[in-house]
Amino acid sequence: MHKKIIHFIFNLSRGGAETMMVRVIKELPEYEHVVVTLFPGNNFGEELACKKWICLNINSLLALPLAFFKFRKLVKAEKPDIIHTHLFWPTFIARFAVPKRIPLITTIHAFIATSGEYKHWYIRFLDKLSYKFRKSIIIVVAKGALDEYFSFLNLEPYKAYALYTFVDVERFNVDKIAAEKSNSAFKLVAVGALRLQKNYPYIINAMALIKDKNIELDIYGTGNLQTELQQQIDSTGAKVFLKGEVNNIEAIIPQYDLFVMSSTYEGFSLGILEAMAMRMPLLLSDIVSFKEQCENNAWYFSLADVQDAASQIVALSSADKNTLLQKAEAGRKRAINNFTLAHHISGLRKIYDEALSNTD
Repeated sequence: MHKKIIHFIFNLSRGGAETMMVRVIKELPEYEHVVVTLFPGNNFGEELACKKWICLNINSLLALPLAFFKFRKLVKAEKPDIIHTHLFWPTFIARFAVPKRIPLITTIHAFIATSGEYKHWYIRFLDKLSYKFRKSIIIVVAKGALDEYFSFLNLEPYKAYALYTFVDVERFNVDKIAAEKSNSAFKLVAVGALRLQKNYPYIINAMALIKDKNIELDIYGTGNLQTELQQQIDSTGAKVFLKGEVNNIEAIIPQYDLFVMSSTYEGFSLGILEAMAMRMPLLLSDIVSFKEQCENNAWYFSLADVQDAASQIVALSSADKNTLLQKAEAGRKRAINNFTLAHHISGLRKIYDEALSNTD
């Protein structure tokens, strides 16, 4: 009989945490998987290969007390062997709702000191309070983020592991994809939900500074900032195009000349890893997580100076192609050597096995 894992997450939009969870479930057939979400909607369709998906159907975060009682009742009914939470609110609920006899594992997907969510004093307070009440096993998606989680909240670690986010190098293998570049312009691509942390207004402003150049940026993703961003594009005249969400991004990325991301903070960006695996040159904001991911295999710009990004885009548009390809090839090798699905699954199996052994 398979051991049962409840995976508890905010929703099933196509963000990095959600994509990682869905992919991991496929690779662990030895477990029975139940996915629980706070909010409705499933952007993954049949990709979600779990035995059961249960939505708590809360209308807003004001209904969290109701979600707590619903989740506690669900845990009693499902009798899981492990509960694995992702993101803050599911983790907060689970720390108070899950009996101590059931191993509780939490994945932290961000460098919390720079996370927009953790700028709120009550988030920091509630995370610290809930961890002291129930010391869940912590998995963090980057080594730097692991140290930061405990130091920022001034907590003593119970059990904690750094387990890098991964890229599916078989799916994101540019050598298997027929995608020719037939660009008259120098084409940039950005991938990610249209939300504050991605800092799209910055890169749109950078593109506005060089709108007289034959350079264009396509952004793939959806989110609640779409109208606002389109208004900015229209008012500045920047050559930026919002392309919406696609399910075959691996066939799209190789059509471009340069991958850009201007995030103010990230955990360990799946979009960056996918671009690395696709042998794409990278131009990124100079935040800690990007530098841990890419080291010197990318170009970086200062978030304090939009002209810096604009100048580097222009310089790279006229740079020798071999310069871009060499950096891109080095990035692909780094991804293959360090950030594969196999690396992640191997590490996660060990964490699950250890957690279960302590309950036997």
